[in-house]
Amino acid sequence: MLLLAIILVVLIRGGNLKGGPAVVAVLFGFFLASTGMADDIQRFLDSITQTIASIKF
Repeated sequence: MLLLAIILVVLIRGGNLKGGPAVVAVLFGFFLASTGMADDIQRFLDSITQTIASIKF
């Protein structure tokens, strides 16, 4: 969550994302979290995180 917040701030400050669309993105995420899809999205993100963590450099 913190990483996504940092990315959002960087995009807004860099001029790549304006304030209005940023608010819409945050609200979309907030309302999406309360739907039935939230568990599936969480499992998908967890699997991506585990895959990235298992990569040996």
